[in-house]
Amino acid sequence: MSIELFNGGCKKFVMNKVYISNLFFLIACSFAFSQENTFKNPILTGGYPDPSICRVGDDYYIVNSSFEYFPGLPIHHSKDLVNWDLVGYGLHRKEQCTGAVNLVDVQSMGGIHAPTIRYRNGKFYIITTNVYSPLDRTKPTEMVNFIITADHVEGPWSEPHVLEGAPGIDPDIFFDADGRVWYTGTHVPDKPNFQGEGEIWLQEIDLTNWKLKGDRTYLWRGACAGIWSEGPHLYKRDGRYYLQIAEGGTHFNHAVMIAVSDSIKGPYISNDRNPILTSRNLSYNNWVNSTGHADLVELPDGRWYMVSLGIRGDVTTKSNMGRETHMVPVQWEREPFEWKKIKYDWPVAAPLTGKIEKETPLPFSDAPQFRNDFFSDNFDGNAIGLEWNFRRVPLDGIYSLNDRVGYLRLHAKEEVIKERGRTSLMGFRQRESDFEYSASMIFTPKDNLSEAGISLFQNDDNYFMYTIVKEGKDLSLKLIFSEKGTAPTVINKKVLQEYAGELIFKVISKNDSYQYFYSLNKGASFIPFATSTADKILSYGYTGAYLGVYATGNGHKTHDFADFDWVNYSGFPRY
Repeated sequence: MSIELFNGGCKKFVMNKVYISNLFFLIACSFAFSQENTFKNPILTGGYPDPSICRVGDDYYIVNSSFEYFPGLPIHHSKDLVNWDLVGYGLHRKEQCTGAVNLVDVQSMGGIHAPTIRYRNGKFYIITTNVYSPLDRTKPTEMVNFIITADHVEGPWSEPHVLEGAPGIDPDIFFDADGRVWYTGTHVPDKPNFQGEGEIWLQEIDLTNWKLKGDRTYLWRGACAGIWSEGPHLYKRDGRYYLQIAEGGTHFNHAVMIAVSDSIKGPYISNDRNPILTSRNLSYNNWVNSTGHADLVELPDGRWYMVSLGIRGDVTTKSNMGRETHMVPVQWEREPFEWKKIKYDWPVAAPLTGKIEKETPLPFSDAPQFRNDFFSDNFDGNAIGLEWNFRRVPLDGIYSLNDRVGYLRLHAKEEVIKERGRTSLMGFRQRESDFEYSASMIFTPKDNLSEAGISLFQNDDNYFMYTIVKEGKDLSLKLIFSEKGTAPTVINKKVLQEYAGELIFKVISKNDSYQYFYSLNKGASFIPFATSTADKILSYGYTGAYLGVYATGNGHKTHDFADFDWVNYSGFPRY
């Protein structure tokens, strides 16, 4: 595998003639929406949780958690806060993820948690945690906190600088005006007052030797009983330090809290009006829930905005996409109470309504939002699109763009999808609950049980596989479904009597159901194959669903492979 594929740079726009009409439709929709004076949430659709944002001049950058996926730490760029382009990854080389930072056999929902991105003196910094549970279950889970740096946000990014002796998760890096650099982290206190209590701590960082130094200071256990106080970020405004944290867990009670101090080491005074952003006071059926884990950014003109995760409640308060990145405006207000001897300014998130809205006035009236719910790759270049991800660091040689020019060749390794496993599976994030996904595949296997096709997957034990498999002399089209705690089940299976080596898969999600089709005549007509409900790969954890391609020898070594000519995806927002 050529790891340089993930070093960033410009990505090509690709399409297939089958989708030209869809493309024109999407362009028309984008143009129509661009005439409005509002933007739509989420600003990053698909599984992009735990957003952290920074500004460099007139450029804005967001990094998100990526957990067990590789490449890790996706980075988006924007000029206007509403139109975002994926420009690279912080972890884009195998060498970064095969040592102390282990993404090779990491457990599901382990891996890279809650990064912070900052910029200082010509250099970008990302600080984050890798959560790894050893295969030996008698050993404790490892929390490896580390920093990576780059001169250009697209990369290349450095090897991880591990900070020894840094307990807990969700680190923040803060550059003070006096030149000192501070680490703010989360851990469980030695003597918690109740189960789930978290504590925020502070210690100085030596960036020359990549070590913590000096005394550790314990800052705050949160505003409302401190259940799961985590995700800290430090800011300085008008000479005062503001400590913003997440609290309440990552679901319905998730919230954003803030405290202030005249000294970086405290004591910190909690805002009487905490939480400053939450959906815990709203109906479970609100269009978005679990809002929290936020970061703030100041614009050049002095205005502020907040990015936060949230879960769209498309299906029974959940969605396949899981936690996505949303944005609200922020204004600072002074406490009006005359009886207080000391008054503080506090950030007020979404000041008009106090919640994340589907539509919000544009940050810049001359920069309308153009929603991009279309993805296509026809594999004509020398690199796959940046959107492609693998579950863990991929096996060597699972794919090639050179073996057959203009195609993605996916090799059928003996490995199958399983917990902590690696196989010939790659995909991109599902962006909307309603969508159309199709892929053109040439597959002429020689070995028994060789299999290839497309996949819709949420986790190692929760997925659909829509494939062709060789069984003796027959080639069969098969749809299987796997969910946690049960063996995979066959939804439908059919021997392909007229199959000539090429097939187009199509899945349409509409009206809370998935409809599966196939074509044997290059898309001139499609044949219905199966139907399932759309709630089978809902996100119950940290990650969102992916749509992708898959090949396997099902436990047998083989030289078989599948050639994919193109993949196309169109998402259709429900509002």
